[in-house]
This record gives sequence, structure tokens and C-alpha cells, in this order.
Amino acid sequence: MASFGENLRRERELRGVDLREIANATKISVRFLQALEQDRVDVLPGGIFPRSFVRQYAKYLGLDPDRMVTEFDHVYGAEPAVPKSAVPKRRRSDARPVLVVAGLLLLAGVGFLAWKTSRPVPAAAGAQPSAVLPPPSSFPPDRVYPPPTPTPNAAPAAGGVQGLVLVLTAKQDCWTAVQADGAKRLDRVLKAGENVTLNAQKEIVLSVGNAGGVSFTLNGRPGVQLGREGEVRRNITFTRDSMASLLQEAPPPR
Repeated sequence: MASFGENLRRERELRGVDLREIANATKISVRFLQALEQDRVDVLPGGIFPRSFVRQYAKYLGLDPDRMVTEFDHVYGAEPAVPKSAVPKRRRSDARPVLVVAGLLLLAGVGFLAWKTSRPVPAAAGAQPSAVLPPPSSFPPDRVYPPPTPTPNAAPAAGGVQGLVLVLTAKQDCWTAVQADGAKRLDRVLKAGENVTLNAQKEIVLSVGNAGGVSFTLNGRPGVQLGREGEVRRNITFTRDSMASLLQEAPPPR
């Protein structure tokens, strides 16, 4: 008749499962799993650990954990009861001398404190009354700082426009989503002929569902064609650094 460990190994091999696979899944050492299959329970840690190992092993293989633990107990015996640690009771008579001594010391301390506080404190000979410090008039008065001079606004960026101003014009119905400086500003279908103006300090990110159905200007300058009709373009990023690649070339001066 096969032993408990042999039955475990047979069930595992029937499923084509490697011990290391069970160890990785259950965090049980391969050495302990081998000990279970070899019926070497003396290698396993004591207490509840062997039954916990059997339960996790069985659960991983799809076996009934309760039935396997019951079979384990039937073969190796139920878990031994953990004896309660015997705490020696201190005899009441041992504490009496300590309490008596502590009480006497407490009474002596209270009496000495009462005697000491009741004695008058002699005034020091020739002691002068405490000098009254003059008000700190010698300290410099609080400085009053003038209000800060308002800093003139920074010079406008190239083209006389601060930040970014994007104007979208829908030539056809077009789903449009816009984020300005990280904040969501638009997410809907623009109708043909509709204009939308969006402002940002640093960055505008545009996504469109019909790249050929929308045109734009950036800071007053016309932009390039975003794509073909029906083409989806996502995350088109407008910054001052990328303006040159997204704008039409300015006509040469006459």
C-alpha cells in the first residue's frame, strides 16, 4: 500500500507539475516538499507547519485540502497540544516585607518634605531688590519695508503674443480632444464651420478623429495640414519649440 507521501507524489506527477513550480507558488521550500513526499516528517518544522504545507500542496494540485490533512493526521497523529508555560506564582508572604519597607520609606519622605517646606527662608544679607529692566528702547525700531516695486510684465514672446493661442476651425464634423498645460479643455465633436480658441502657457496637446477635417492657426499663423480626411491623429503637441514644424512657412518679404 502506498504511503501518504507516495500518494502526494503520484498526484503531482499525474498532473505534470514540478516541485519547484509548487515551491514558487506556495513559498514552501523544495526541501520541505520533498520531505513530505518521502514521508520524512522529522525534517519538517514543528507545530502547525506540516499541516499547513499539506493544505497548500493539496490546494495547488486541486485536491481536497481538508481530506488530505485528515489523512495526514491519521498517519502521523493529531497535532500535539502545546503545553502552557508554567508561571510560578509569587507567594503573597514574599511581597509583604517589601511592601512594609516601601511604606516606611514613603512616610519618611513625606515627613521630611513637610518639615523642609515649613522652615522660613532667611533673607540674604545686603540683598538688593531686583533691578527692574528698562523697556528695550535701545533696540532698533522695527524696519518698515516699502512695498515691492511692481516688476514690469515680461516682454511679449515673438509675434507679440504671450504663451500659446490655438484656434481650431472645423471644415467637417471632427471629434477633437485638447489638453492645455496638462488640464483637459475639450473632448467632443466639433461641427463643420465651428471655431474654438484655446490658450496655454507652455503646451497644448491635440487629438483629432478626422485630421483632414480641421485646420488651425497658432499665435495667429496658419498651421500645416494635420492629415487626410478620416485619419486619426493623437497627441499632436504644440510648444514654442515645436511651432516651426507645425506652421506654414511665412512668405518671403517682397
